[in-house]
Order: sequence, then structure tokens, then C-alpha cells
Amino acid sequence: MERQRVLAFRLARSGLAHREAGDLAEAAACPASDFSRDAALLALGARAEGVTRQGYEAAVDAGDLVVAHVVRGAIHALAPDDHSLYGRALIARDDDELGAQLGRQVQRLAAEHRFAATAALDEVAGATTDALAKGRRLDKNALHEELRARVSAELMPWCKGCKSHHVAPMLWRYATVKAGVRLDAERRYLRGKPGRAPAASEAVRRFLRFYGPGMPGGFAEWAGVAKPHGQRLWDEVAGELVEVEGGWLLSEDRAALETPPAAKGIRLLPPGDPYLQKPNRTLLAPDEALRKRLFRPVASPGAVLRDGRLAGLWRPKAKGRKLEIAVEKVGRLRRADLEEEARRVAELRGAPDVALVGA
Repeated sequence: MERQRVLAFRLARSGLAHREAGDLAEAAACPASDFSRDAALLALGARAEGVTRQGYEAAVDAGDLVVAHVVRGAIHALAPDDHSLYGRALIARDDDELGAQLGRQVQRLAAEHRFAATAALDEVAGATTDALAKGRRLDKNALHEELRARVSAELMPWCKGCKSHHVAPMLWRYATVKAGVRLDAERRYLRGKPGRAPAASEAVRRFLRFYGPGMPGGFAEWAGVAKPHGQRLWDEVAGELVEVEGGWLLSEDRAALETPPAAKGIRLLPPGDPYLQKPNRTLLAPDEALRKRLFRPVASPGAVLRDGRLAGLWRPKAKGRKLEIAVEKVGRLRRADLEEEARRVAELRGAPDVALVGA
């Protein structure tokens, strides 16, 4: 299927064809990674008008927008009603599949100390719940200190970076998922209200709405689950799917894929934006050299979209009270096109002034 048509469909479903999300929760319909500084804030600002740092932080503190460890154990901003779907619902119940979900370090510890992954997760999730009881809010260091007093020694390997023992990273992250924990605007952990977990197969539908056409393996990787687990969830919705060029699609989305809306305007997408996730990367940047520059193991740049097409890479740098945005063009792009969007990004980053470099 034509590359640009698939990208246009996914762009529209990501909320980037037009800035028309009604609020922050709607803008976060596809969970927005918050791994790098202000990434989720900038991602939501690319999808909704009137987004401000103050409004974003107020929504996070109130729980009107949830920031939490969810898919792949990574921190994302998402709609409150989706907290359980992208969190608890996707935790594997089988020891081998949970071990794969928690990663090699936990698998090695389990083999060495002869514990089951499910039991380990239950222990750390219970300790996390206890640590955050009575409305406590703890930053990461304080939470780890509380866990040290509550968790078995075999679950706390030595960390060279921290120069201390603490719960294995993926284990404590998924423990916050199981415990229904979220973060406030100051990056402190607190008990959330994720609600009852829905059927996990709904995550397959969401994946295909945002990244269709797709395949079971792509879903499993995006959701952070073992391949057999992902295949079972996929099979539960198989009757709702239609095969098209490039994979499978929800039957109800076939017409939307055939005639996606045209995108307008400039967007400066942060690294980790939902539209820059792995399902889109080869389509967005077919040239391998360009793709390696855009999607680096660490310190990736953001992407400049012009009318929905990749037109440049960008990197922010604070210069006193000014935000400097360096742009590398890879397509048609004029300085005048960038100025309004660059000011928007500077305002969200808290900079009163902005300077464009290289545009």
C-alpha cells in the first residue's frame, strides 16, 4: 500500500493532521512518552490548541491527565480512563511470559535465586502500595528507600550507577503498574485510581487504530508483552480484522485508510512522540542513514513535519532565558514556516524568547 497513504492515516489517528483535540486527555488518546524532558507536554501541545505548562501540571496533579509507567514499563501521559488498559491489563500472568516482559535482568535473578516472576512482582507491588499508603507522595529515591525496608534482598541487585542495592529497574517499574501508581507534576509517586482493568484485547484495537495496518509481532513489541501473549490477545479480536497490504486492520477503519485527511501546518514533534514510535519509523524515514540520525539509541532529535511529511530534525538548547532551536532541513522548509511553532515550543518549555538556528 502506498507509504504516504498509510502515514496520512496514522498521522490523523495520532491527532496531528489538525490541532483539534478538545482537551489534554483527548490529546493523549495514544499514550505519549515522557522519557525526555517535557516530551509529553510538547506532544500534547502538537495536538491541541491552548496547551500551557501551568494547565498541564494542574491536570497531572488533579489526575485529569495521568502520567505513569504503563506500556513497556515506560513513563507516558495518557487519558485517565486508559490507565488500567495500558497498565494492569497488559501484565502477563504466566511466569515465563512475565519474565520476558520484565527483561533479562529479572530472568537471571529468578534463575539464580529460584523465585517466580509473578511472586516477585506481587511482593514489590505490595511493598509499593504500603510505601504510598495514607496519601504519601515519594520521589524515586525516597520510594527506593522505602522498598529497601520491605523487599527481599534477592530482588535488589547492586546498581553500579547508584552505588547501592535497589529493586531491579523493570521489576519496580512494573510494580508501580500493578499497584496502580501515578506521578504528580513534581515527579513524585502516589496511589492512583486506575479503575478495573478492561479486557487486554482492547489494546490490540487501539494499536491498530493508531498504527494499522499491523501484525501481531508489532503489537507485542509496542505493548511490551511476550510474543505468545501478544498473539493470544490478537486472536481475541481476529474476527474484527481485515487483511490489507502491509498487515491487518480493523474492518471499520478500511474506508479511513483509503481516504485519510490531508494534514496542514508545521509540527515540532519531541523525541518519543507517539507518531515517532517504531511502527512508523521505516515509513517516515525510508533512507537508512536519515533514520539512524533521527532515531538514535540516546539523545535523539525531534522531527519537523510540514503538512504531514518529514521536513527536518530539531534540537533545543537553553541559552539563558532564550531557547535555541537548531533545525536540520531534510525537505522543503522555510524559516517563516517554523517561527510560530518554535515560539509555541519555547513557551511550553518556559522560555520567553526563541532563536532558530540553521533554518
